[in-house]
Formats: sequence, structure tokens, C-alpha cells
Amino acid sequence: MSIIDFFYSLTLGALFAIGVFQLLRRDLIKSVMGFGLLFTGVNLFLLASGAFRGEVAPYTTNYEAGAQTSDPIVQALILTAVVVSFGSYALLLAMVNIASRRYGTVDSDEITNLTK
Repeated sequence: MSIIDFFYSLTLGALFAIGVFQLLRRDLIKSVMGFGLLFTGVNLFLLASGAFRGEVAPYTTNYEAGAQTSDPIVQALILTAVVVSFGSYALLLAMVNIASRRYGTVDSDEITNLTK
């Protein structure tokens, strides 16, 4: 394992840890920011799982002996995950906006009667 892989995995761990920490906060805006960090961490994890060594371009079809190309399925998954995470993030921000206007606060402990 190279030093770059070590720092990449350390960064992924930090993104997941900060995202989960923010997710558990009472402030709804910080919780949404935690979701955003988790979405980014998942995308970077998918990117790491389909990474290549750099010997051959990821879009090439010339399979030389021993050359490892990037997996196109992982690239498609990342593109799909980016679109889904953007839509989910927009929906969460809209829900926080509606809750803050209706109840006058973004503190989840002060919001009551969510079923009405």
C-alpha cells in the first residue's frame, strides 16, 4: 500500500466520520450537510474501488498483457450516485426549508406534531 492510498483511505474515513457526526446533530441544516458529506464519501469510495494503475487510459480498448483498465461499471455507478445524491440533497434542503418556515426553528427537538 502506497502513501497515496493511505491518505486516500484516511480521507474517506474522515468524510464518513464527520458525515455521521453531523447527521446525529439536532440542527437540521447540519444534518443535511452530514448527508452531503456521506454522499461524497460514498462516491469517492466507489471511485477507489474502480481505480486503475495508470498504465493504460481508462477509455482504451487495447488490452495489453498485464495492463489494468478502469472498470466502466464503476464509472456508471458513480455518475448515477452523483445524480441521486444531488436529487436527495435538494429534497432534504426543501424539507428543511418547509419545516423552518412552518415551525420557526431548525432544531429537531423543538419541532413537534410532524404528523399533522
